[in-house]
Amino acid sequence: MPSSRSASPISPDSESGRSGPSAAGEPRLGPPALALAFKLALAPLLVAQAVRARRRAPVLPEAAGPREGRAGAGEGPSVRVLVTGDSSAAGVGVAHQDQSVVGYLVRTLAAHRVGAIEWRLRARSGLNTREVHAMLLAAPPAPADVAVVVTGVNDVIDQVPARRALAHRAALADWLLAQGLARHVVFAPLPPMHRFPLLPEPLRGVIGTDARRHDQALARWAATRSDVSVAAIAIELTPETMASDGFHPGEPVYRACGEALGLHVARCVA
Repeated sequence: MPSSRSASPISPDSESGRSGPSAAGEPRLGPPALALAFKLALAPLLVAQAVRARRRAPVLPEAAGPREGRAGAGEGPSVRVLVTGDSSAAGVGVAHQDQSVVGYLVRTLAAHRVGAIEWRLRARSGLNTREVHAMLLAAPPAPADVAVVVTGVNDVIDQVPARRALAHRAALADWLLAQGLARHVVFAPLPPMHRFPLLPEPLRGVIGTDARRHDQALARWAATRSDVSVAAIAIELTPETMASDGFHPGEPVYRACGEALGLHVARCVA
């Protein structure tokens, strides 16, 4: 899902190794070394485009509204859900948390199970995965049955190599599980950043390729774990479905993501 840092200057940072299979309908990713060479060759243009995009983008606030609550009813067992992450978790791009990913997640989960849902949101604009972990370390959340992590866009914007970003995600998940703060950790996949309206070409294509590389690494790693999973989310990013800055989700995107995450969590706690 989109996040809070609008495009920032591109640094020539990448990782070695072979790329994995591409998502259906997307071009196959080339070797990371080739991507690095491409960035170096285009660095002056990419930096100029990133600076221009940042200046054009309006600064949008996080969504208003409660960041914890209780939903659902019935005689079934209650389930505790933590949602944590960056500006997409915080609801930047919509006015109220009811319109954000957590609002749609909780309503979808309540519609697909019997019992109360206790939910909490811990999110802040501008954070990458390592910074989300640091935020939670500074003030640990209450224990949850499922933790939903919405990060990744800022890892790409900050040019954190995919392998390092994955290590940060693993550290966050392992800490949540080891501390008893979650029994299962769900990661939202990265959005199709090559379709962000704010970003011009070739910056959009470079950022999009990096995002797909991060997403593939996340999916491969999660497939080896029984206590971690990645939710399947299909979204179409157009100027009409995005927020006014062309970078953050609008309500249609939040609805698609929140409903997909709610169904995924429902399966996790079934």
